[in-house]
Amino acid sequence: MYVFSNLVHMIRVWHRYQTSLCELSRLGDRELADIGILRADIQRVAWEAARVD
Repeated sequence: MYVFSNLVHMIRVWHRYQTSLCELSRLGDRELADIGILRADIQRVAWEAARVD
């Protein structure tokens, strides 16, 4: 049972990561700068946002 719930949790985290990654990637450099993110930081920011429960 624990393995199943852990798997479900990781799938949800991955989905949140992918969603954040897509949304941030669609922004232009100026829009990213407005929110204080460099294009090179998108993956890190998306991963940090996905892991917050």
